[in-house]
Amino acid sequence: MSGKPNRKSQIENRKWGDRQKESGRRGEDQIANRKSKIAIGTAVSGLLVWIAVSPILANLLIVSKPIDHPDAIIVLGGGAAYIERTELAGELFRNGVAPRVILTNDGLHGGWDQNQQRNPFFDELAKRNLTANGVPGFAIEVMPDVVESTHDEAILIATSGDRFKRVLIVTSPHHTRRALRTFERAANGIEFGIASPADSLGWIWWLSPTGWKRIGLEYVKLGYYWASGK
Repeated sequence: MSGKPNRKSQIENRKWGDRQKESGRRGEDQIANRKSKIAIGTAVSGLLVWIAVSPILANLLIVSKPIDHPDAIIVLGGGAAYIERTELAGELFRNGVAPRVILTNDGLHGGWDQNQQRNPFFDELAKRNLTANGVPGFAIEVMPDVVESTHDEAILIATSGDRFKRVLIVTSPHHTRRALRTFERAANGIEFGIASPADSLGWIWWLSPTGWKRIGLEYVKLGYYWASGK
């Protein structure tokens, strides 16, 4: 005989269904928690690895090459980095390292100058900072051609005729390896040395987000320069 399930049976079935749903939810929560822990663990591990590796990668980018009696110091363009670069160039000039300082013109503007009511070019700001650091105007030369890259700067100096025999490059620390390699490849008989100021981000600059960006971008540029033969 078929009959309708009694109320007790219905209640038991409902409870059983609820238990199954609850069990399913707990399983889903456990899986989600596991995935979350794995993601956090992976991120923390990656960060620790980067903290350990970044100083090695950063130091591989930095080179120094002294040079005796250079004809000139060339300060490479680099936006706001002109401040520490020209401060070092001014110090070198005052110490009698070279009789003149060369600036390149990247054609880019700096921030708004309230006194001038305009955005001065970075080469103007660099010249102003050189003067403030003891380099007289007659000893400062701004190369007239606009450059867009380190390679352009190297070619500009290398094709300047017989004006230069020995040149000391001044640029930021993370830029020194690529800059020296690029200038030496374009040398055209000119001997190059290179020097860099302390990084504006501090001595552990590679641990800052900006430092991480610099390292990554510089290695991309190194790879591109190597692949393109620059």
